[in-house]
This record gives sequence, structure tokens and C-alpha cells, in this order.
Amino acid sequence: MNVFSIISLLGGLALFLYGMRLMGNNLKESSSGTLKIVIGKITDNPLKAFVLGMIITAIIQSSTATIVITSGLVAAGVLSLDQSLGIIIGANVGTTITGQIIRLLDLNAESGSFLQFFQPSTLAPLALIIGIILIMGFNFKRADNIGNIAIGFGILFTGLMNMTSAVTAFSQSGIVDRLFDNMGNNPVIGYLTGAGIAFVLQSSSATIGMLQAFSQAGNIPFKVVYVVIVGVYLGDCVTTGIVCSIGAKADSKRVGMINILYNIAKTLLVLVTVTVLYHLGIIDGLWNKMMRSGDIANTNSIFNLVCAIVLLPVSKLIKNFANRIVKDDPVAAGKYADKVTALNPVFFRTPAIAFGGCYDVLTIMFNAAKDNIAKAFGVIKDYDDNRIAEIHDEEENIDYLTDRVDKYLVQLAPYVSEDLHLRILKQYHKLVSEFEHLGDYADKMADAATTLHEERIVFSPKAMGEIELSRKLVEEIIGFSSKAFEKRDISAAYHIEPCVSVLQELVSTLHDNHLVRLREGQCTVRAGVIFSDILANVERIGKTCSNIGIATIARVSSDVDNRKHSYTASIHQGKNEEYNREYELVHRAYYDKLAELGDDPEVGNA
Repeated sequence: MNVFSIISLLGGLALFLYGMRLMGNNLKESSSGTLKIVIGKITDNPLKAFVLGMIITAIIQSSTATIVITSGLVAAGVLSLDQSLGIIIGANVGTTITGQIIRLLDLNAESGSFLQFFQPSTLAPLALIIGIILIMGFNFKRADNIGNIAIGFGILFTGLMNMTSAVTAFSQSGIVDRLFDNMGNNPVIGYLTGAGIAFVLQSSSATIGMLQAFSQAGNIPFKVVYVVIVGVYLGDCVTTGIVCSIGAKADSKRVGMINILYNIAKTLLVLVTVTVLYHLGIIDGLWNKMMRSGDIANTNSIFNLVCAIVLLPVSKLIKNFANRIVKDDPVAAGKYADKVTALNPVFFRTPAIAFGGCYDVLTIMFNAAKDNIAKAFGVIKDYDDNRIAEIHDEEENIDYLTDRVDKYLVQLAPYVSEDLHLRILKQYHKLVSEFEHLGDYADKMADAATTLHEERIVFSPKAMGEIELSRKLVEEIIGFSSKAFEKRDISAAYHIEPCVSVLQELVSTLHDNHLVRLREGQCTVRAGVIFSDILANVERIGKTCSNIGIATIARVSSDVDNRKHSYTASIHQGKNEEYNREYELVHRAYYDKLAELGDDPEVGNA
């Protein structure tokens, strides 16, 4: 044994951890879009929740990820704390699947045997070959994702073999045997070692994997293995509890606390049971048995499965204890304070779910702005103090949501790497400011209505009819914008631009009509200023909706800049026949309605 053996061991560990993270992250990336839906539909049946938690964790290879996602869904109100109990316990069982995969180290196969394909020395390069072929040779939607999963799997086993090889040098020097002999004589050291390594590596699977690697080169008896394993349970759950508590609500923190309490109960149950069985002489033959990789994997799985069976029926007692430890949050102020819980930092490592939370809040913002625009048009026609107050209050709420979403997107950005997610991030950054602008324009129109009321200015029926006409076109444009954003309807997005162009021309025509009335003395200068101000905000609403449509087109297209540029360029050059055709239809419809307004039978101030 020398320093190079230590370097080889640590290098193997680094490869193992990186492979596990690469594989786990891409598994989450490929499945996290449906995880929220699947977990959110779980019933109050603890057994179904347990099975779901076990399956999800086995798929994404991380109990921490499953529990953290669950804590975020509890905070967002998608799941109740009771529903999370089975998922948490199931996740602790599902994470043992990694050890069962690693047990392939025990596989012995003769040269030329079919089983040789399942040996790590064959699986590792095979997985790497498959991964690189998928990444470099295929262009289908999930090629990179699946390729990275395969490469992560290959790197994991390469690191595992490096660790095993390095540990052999330690074994020849007798260090491994002495180390584990000391742990056997002092179980506390073994327990703390397992807890400490799991806490540092932030992974129970990685720690169990290291133990399995050591078992290939050293003599590790059951009496050492079981205390190290129960120590791992504590170290890993503390890490998960910390992650669940970052910027979280009380119920989210309780999910982490339930996991900690469950693992403490699991640890005590295993320690007490094994100690009793040992003193009764029931496991004398097992106590000093030298454990191989498969034995360690089985021990870990059996411990978790038996503890789940015993503790699942009393899981609500654990929840009640967590409720006592973690106090309720103070009541939050604000109409939408509970809605922003979807913007939970625990989802940063699963961007698909994080974007789902952003979408929910952005939808609230858009609908609030849309309602405010409708109310603003309403108070111009029929003034109402209560409606004015509602508009101003809602504008403050929109500003609040804008601030929260904007900050969340900035914090989320470092975790986003996939092309689709980068496009979503770009779209949402754009939309959060556009939705705020819609709210601002509605607020300014409400201010104009207040001025009309306070200064006793009355628009003539012709002027009021023109505002109502612009209102109908704005409602049509907002309807298309709603479909474009909420349903990612690119067809609706393409309908926006022709309508906006007509709106801009209509506003210009209404300005000209106003100047005619001003020259003929049919309106006052002050009334004309307010009329023009209203039309300016109407036109800004249209332009903002145009930006919403363009942002949708950019997101849906894989070639964002070229698609957006070619669309806008074709419009400006008059080469887009579909745009030209729809523009003519909308223009004819609204200018016919404008002609129907006719002359004023009576004169107002504008």
C-alpha cells in the first residue's frame, strides 16, 4: 500500500459519485415532468403511497430527490402531509435497488459465458459505448438524456472497479482487516463511520456501494456491516432534512423531519432487534460471517423492507411528533401568498417541476392582468369606486407575484442545462415582465377613469363607441394570447400579430377622429388628452400581447432566433400570405363596425 493506492481509491470514489449523479440527474430529467402529476394523484391509501415512493426512487436512483420533491408538493398544497408518509417510507426502501445492482460484483462467469455480459468489467464499457453512440449518432428528442444515463451507469461501474482494485492493495497490507476488526469490537465507531460518510457524500447508496467495494477485498463480518448500515440511515436522512428545510414552509420542513424521525425509529428497531437476536443465540452463525457484496445488498434491503412493514401502520404517530417539533408558519399576508409556495427551491434540481410552479404563478398573473383590463374598460364606461380599488389592489398583487417569479427564475437558472428548459427559462423571463406591463396599463386606464369622474368629463357616444370598439379587439387579442401561453398553442400565437396590426391602425384612426372633433369644437382639450391617454394604453396592451405571441413561437421552435426573425421579417416585407389574409379579414370587420358608429347625435366633452 502507498499513496498511489489512496489516490486510486479516491479517484474511483469520484468516478462512482459522478456516475451516480449523472445517471440520477438524467433519470430525473427524463421523468420529472410526470413525477408531479403521478405523485399528485396519489390517494390517501398509505400502501399505494408506499409502493409509489418505492418505484419512483428505484427509477430515479435517489431517495433524497423523491423526498425533496414530495416536500415541495406538500408545501404547494398538491399533497397533504398524511399522503407523504407512505411515499417517504417507500423511498427508503426503493433506494436499496442501487446496492442490488452493485452486487453484480459477486457475479462469477467463465470466459465465453452469457453471464459475462453482466459482469461490471463488461457492463461498464458496454454502457459507455451505448451512451456515446446515442449522444453523437442520434438526434431524437431524448437521445442525449438516455445517452447520459448509460454513460453515468458506465462511469459508476468504472469507479466501483477502481475502488475495488485500490482496496485490494489495502487488504494486502492488512489495514482493511484491522479497520473492520476495530469496528467489530466497538460498534459505536462503525455506526458513526457510516453516518459520517453518508452525510459527507450526501448519498446512502454511495456509502453502501463503498462498503460493498471494501467487501470484495477485505473480510467484513456481519457484526460490522449492520452497524455501518444503520449509521448510514442517520447520515443520509439528516442531509435530506436540511435540503427540505431550505426556504420552505412548515409542512415542507415536516416532510424532512418525518424522514429523520422515521430513520431514527428504523435505526433503533434494527439495533434492538439484532441485539436481542444475538443474545438469544439465534444469529450466532451470521454474527461473524464474512459478507460479500450481495450479502450487504440483501441485508440493507431486508432491514428497510422489514422496518417499513413494522412502521408504516404507525406512521401517523411519527407525523404527529414532527408536527410538535416543527411549528406552524405565521399567517402570510396577501391574496396570493399561498400560491407562491409552488416556487420552492427544493425543485431546483428537477427543473421540469420548478417550471411547472412558475407556470402556475404566471397563469395567475396573466388572468389577474386580463381581469384588470376588463374592469378598466368597464369603469371608463360606468365609474365605480369599488372597482377602481379592486384594480389598484390587484395591481399590487401582480407586482408581488412578478417579484417572486423573477427572483425564482434567477435562482433556478444555474440548474438549467437542457435545450428545452433553456427555451422555457427564456420565455418565462420575457413573460413575467410582459404580464406585469399588462397590469400596469390596466392600472393607468383606471387612473384615467378616475380623472374623468373627478373632473366630470363625459365622452360623447361616438368617442365612447370608439373605445368600446377597441375594447372588443383587445379582448380578441387577449383571447389568442391566453391560448398561446396557457396551451402553447402556436396557431393562436400566429393569430395575434394580424389583430395587433389592425389595433395599431385603428388607434391611429381614432386619434384622427378625435382631432376632427377637437377642430370642430365637439370636445375639450382636457377630454382629448384623457382620450388619447386611454388609446395609448390600449395600443401598449396590443404590443405586449404581440410580445407574448412571439415568446410562444420562440419557445415552441427549436431554432429560436431564426424562427422568430423569419416570422417578423416575412410580415414586415409583406411576404406572409397567411398573415396578410387574416389582417385583411380583421381590418374589414372592425372598420365596418367603425363605419356603423356614424356621426354623433349629441355632443359630449370628447
